[in-house]
Amino acid sequence: MSKKGKVLVAMSGGIDSSVAAMLLHEQGYEVIGITMKTWDYATAGGARKTTGCCSLDDINDARALAVDMGFHHIILDIREEFGDAIIDNFVGEYLAGRTPNPCVLCNTHIKWDALLKRADQLGCEFIATGHYAQTRKENGRHIIFKGKDENKDQSYVLWGLSQESLARTMFPLGGFDKPAIRQMALDRGYKELAKKGESFEICFVPDNDYRGFLKRKVEGLEERVDGGNFVDTKGNILGKHKGYPFYTIGQRKGLELAFGDPRYVIKIDAEKNEVVLGVKEELNKKEVFVRNPNIMKYEILEGEIEATSKIRYKDKGSNSIVTALPDGRIKIEFLADVQGVAPGQSAVFYEGNDLIGGGFIDNN
Repeated sequence: MSKKGKVLVAMSGGIDSSVAAMLLHEQGYEVIGITMKTWDYATAGGARKTTGCCSLDDINDARALAVDMGFHHIILDIREEFGDAIIDNFVGEYLAGRTPNPCVLCNTHIKWDALLKRADQLGCEFIATGHYAQTRKENGRHIIFKGKDENKDQSYVLWGLSQESLARTMFPLGGFDKPAIRQMALDRGYKELAKKGESFEICFVPDNDYRGFLKRKVEGLEERVDGGNFVDTKGNILGKHKGYPFYTIGQRKGLELAFGDPRYVIKIDAEKNEVVLGVKEELNKKEVFVRNPNIMKYEILEGEIEATSKIRYKDKGSNSIVTALPDGRIKIEFLADVQGVAPGQSAVFYEGNDLIGGGFIDNN
């Protein structure tokens, strides 16, 4: 056994996780690669073959790299757990009029749990992934902070991880930018790997058509939700929509209504089967409430904390005051208006580059 320890590396077959495994192997860790099969796109009734982290090609690529570098590789089938937890939540959130955040749930409740369980079985002290994020221990807490590459930083999707999980987690790519990672693959002779593109799609919706996915998953969905009203913020009826789950906050295109100026989806009311439309300024919010928060940097969030808060992955972040409420939620007060706040998405708050914590945006 390596003096540095034994590490189980999640390998999707893509460039990031592959280089993460390479680096740890070269640093002297005893590496075991693991590829998790989460989803078969064909089971949703789609015509396209499975892509991304679930494709046979990528699984084979991960295995081939492990064989080439001389470390073990295993495949773990977690489709059943993934379907129960992630797919059911994804569908349920849209039916409730919210916009789900499946990657956060997957990291927190599926991938990390599966990795740690298998790591224990294999005698691995650590697990590792190809996420662009960094960790350190300070005042007895394991803290996530942003990766060096601001354009690739993935700390946003990691807010749900527990202290127990972080104590055993390594992010080998956190101190590098993406061009450096591609160059590492090239330098080691992996030209095809270095050319691999990136997927920004949800792994179980590889054609990026979430509306089609919902229709295939929920029998009779269109009949159940068709024919509700578009209304303005005063409740005046503007026309008929095609089903509230098929719209998202901030959407402008595809409304199929003509106005003198642009209209946007302001709110989705599942109970009334209504989609509220308004002008762009009506998207403005200065206050957001967050449910099911996970505080990482501090044991307890006390008083008011100045923070930079993000309401979506690609959000640059806005100055805010973060306060813990007696009902267990977090209140974020923005110093200037923010737009596109979507219930169900994640709100994440930082002190400098340090991730304080995050949670799911509440309806109220």
